[in-house]
Order: sequence, then C-alpha cells, then structure tokens
Amino acid sequence: MHTSPDARWDVIVVGAGAGGMSTAIFAARSGARVLVIDAAPEEGGALHLATGQLSAAGTRLQRAKGIGDTPEEHLADIVRISKDTADRELVWLAVSNAATTIDWLLDDLGMPVLPEHPVRGQNHEHYSQDRYYWGPDLGRSILAAVRRPFRELIDNGVISARFGTEVVRLVQDPAAGGGRVTGVATAAGEEFLGTNVVLATGGYNADPALFQEFNGVPAYADASYRFAKGAGHKLGVAAGGYTRNHDKYLCSFGSVLDSQQIPAPVLCRPVHWPEMRMPWELYVNVEGRRFVAEDEPSVDVREHALLAQTDLRRYIVFDERILREAPPMIPGWSAGDIRSRAGDHPMFHVADDLATLAKAAGIDAGNLVATVEEYNANLDGDDPLGRVFRPLPVAEGPFYAIRVQGMSITSTAGLAVDGDLRVIRPDGTAVPGLYALGELLGSAAFMGNAFCGGMLATPAMTFGRLLGTGILTW
Repeated sequence: MHTSPDARWDVIVVGAGAGGMSTAIFAARSGARVLVIDAAPEEGGALHLATGQLSAAGTRLQRAKGIGDTPEEHLADIVRISKDTADRELVWLAVSNAATTIDWLLDDLGMPVLPEHPVRGQNHEHYSQDRYYWGPDLGRSILAAVRRPFRELIDNGVISARFGTEVVRLVQDPAAGGGRVTGVATAAGEEFLGTNVVLATGGYNADPALFQEFNGVPAYADASYRFAKGAGHKLGVAAGGYTRNHDKYLCSFGSVLDSQQIPAPVLCRPVHWPEMRMPWELYVNVEGRRFVAEDEPSVDVREHALLAQTDLRRYIVFDERILREAPPMIPGWSAGDIRSRAGDHPMFHVADDLATLAKAAGIDAGNLVATVEEYNANLDGDDPLGRVFRPLPVAEGPFYAIRVQGMSITSTAGLAVDGDLRVIRPDGTAVPGLYALGELLGSAAFMGNAFCGGMLATPAMTFGRLLGTGILTW
C-alpha cells in the first residue's frame, strides 16, 4: 500500500512481528490512524522461526481442565526460576494481562493449540502449574492467527503498511519539549510524522558484532530471523534511551553445529532432558573434566553449569557399547548415523583409545583419561557429582565424542522502558512520544538470568494489546 510522507499518524509502529501486529490491530480498532513499517518484505518477524511458546495463568483452557491458576502464582514462579533477576514491574504487567491475550488468540482468532494443552513443558524449568501452550505449527500458528485481522485491516485501508522499508532515524523536535519523537526517517529519505512511535523491531541475534557487544560471547549459532539486527536498539539509544541487562546472558545446554565457522547452522540437538531420556554418556568440558551430574533434573542448573565452561562448550563422550545399547540420543538418528559422521564431520569424533579421541576433538587428553577412569571406578559407589543413573562404564572401544555448543537465539539485553512502556533515558525520564515492546526489551526483562517458558511472545502481544487499546497512557 502506498503511504504519503505528508500524512500524520496517531501511531507509527516500527516492526511487524507479534508485538507490532498486535499494537497495530488494537490501535486501529480503537480509531487510531496507524502506519506500520518493517524492513522485511512481509509481516511476522521471528514468528516465522520461533517455537511460539505461550504462557498465561487464568485462561479458559486452564479453567476447563480444573486448574485454579492465578497471575500471582505465575509471577512467583518467574521470581523463583529467575532467582528474582527479572524486572518485576514488567513481568507483572505481562502476566496480569496474559490470560486475556491467550483467550483472544484462541477464541477470537481461532488459533489451535495441541489437544493436551496447557502443559508443564520440558524445555525450560517447570512452572508449578500447567500454563504452557503452543500450536501445532509452532510460531507459525500464532502468525497465521494474527495475520488474518492484520491483513484485513490493511486491505480495508484501516492500517497503512510499508514493507521492505528500513527506518534509520527517529525524528525529534526539541521545540516540542524533552526531545519529543515526532516521526521516523527511512533509508529512502522519506519522513513519516506521528504523535506516537512504537518500536517493535525484535532482537539483535542476526548481527554477530552486536551480539558479541551486548552479550559478551560470540553468536555461535546461525539460527535467528535474518532481520533481527538490533535496529530498534540503535534507534532507541540514538534518541536518548539506553540498553540494560547485558550481564544476564544465559546459554541453552547446547546444540551440535554444522561447521566450525561462527555463526554456524545448527545440525541437531541431542536430548539432554533426563525426563525424556536418561543419559548413558558423560559430559565433559574442553579441559576433559565433568562439570555437572549428567542426570541433574534441573535444566536451569545444567545451563548455568555450561555457562561457566570454556567457550560454552561440552562434549558427549561414550563408547561403542553405549552407542549400541542406549536409546537414541539424537532425535531421528540411528547409531549408524552417528558412526557414519564420526571422523567425517567436524563435531563428531571417534578413536580406538581415549587419548587419541581427545586429541582429535580438542579435549585435554590426560584429564579425559583420568575422568573416565574415575567415573568407571566409582560405578559401584558414590559419584563425585552426585549422578545416580550410571548403567554402563565407558570402556569398550572405539570411543566417541560429540561437540555440543551452548548458544542462544534470544536477545538478552534490551531497551529500557518504564511501567508505561515509554523508552527511558539513563536518568529515568521518558523520551516523549517513544514506546517499545517485544524482544526489543530483552529476554532478561521477563526471565532474568534464566529461561521461563512462554515469556517472549506472550508479553509482546500483551503489551501490543495494552498500548493499542490505550490502557496505558499515550
């Protein structure tokens, strides 16, 4: 749709992902003149790739299952899981309004969820209640549901949209007081004026340099939405805002990458959840030492243990008998698939003895040999790390090692906002006319130094609904 640069909008939304589309839908339905601008050729943002996990307390689906959950319990769980490192004000704003967002998605938009939902889930530390939802097509289930009303409003001329358009600067008017944001400027040299600007541009994970700067670790995995280059972070800071929570980065327990380059595509993800498959193998670091009980039930404990290791890297070490007798370690892979890659793929190694295996994999050989000997010697006694499940020794050659890389494809650091979602300066004052939501606020705002299920997409849409309907002060 063509948009005149001379028009003045009530709301300019920069970014058309989950949060941006929700903001535009509710603002337009409230009577606002809305312009949406996105650098991508189509709407959806990270929903094209995301798992689309949602969480909310007090939903219709919970009540149908007899679950008496409350937002207060949801907040308490996030405080517990994050060890009180999340932003309580923003978390409460999200969880106290999340049920209405989920009911909107399911009842008004007809988004399907898997029949057994809500559930506790297994990828992240468990909530105390079943309040976890996702659709059969993951993030694309959300996209399909939200896209329908979004496109209808565009087709009916209620929302104006510019795709394939990069916003490079926020227009500010010092005469308006406090450096008020009065519009946006694009790479094509156009300016669009608006009473309010909402930044909903997502994360920075597709920009390796920014990822390193913000998180302090390399962007190991090439698995992010390609337009997630930190545009909103840069725009907000240039307008007087700042970013926070750089110290709260956390990696997952890891995936196997497909090459040595950084960033690299993800090849596969070995199962490391004991509730899904008990580990028969050993986990060692680059130094050749075990660093966590392989059957540790807490995923949060395992993730923080890996975070402390050199290069956020671990190796799965096992022998031929374990490969032959254990349940499959990699979903969809047979023992033969692992054997065929061992020695032929940079992340899979095999050797007749442990010292040679260590040299090939880049592990300290002396320590690896000593670690395996100690593990085998203690099979009939207490494990030094407290491991309980120890079915077999690692003793029958050939021996194998699979390199697993700790990684994250969410943006930890984010633009600072206040309780009304206004972008704020380091002194706490708001930049007038400028709001932000979604992953642009950083995952740590909602999860702290942890991973809490459903606390990215749900807050993004919830905040979009709140801003769009004017519950918060424009």
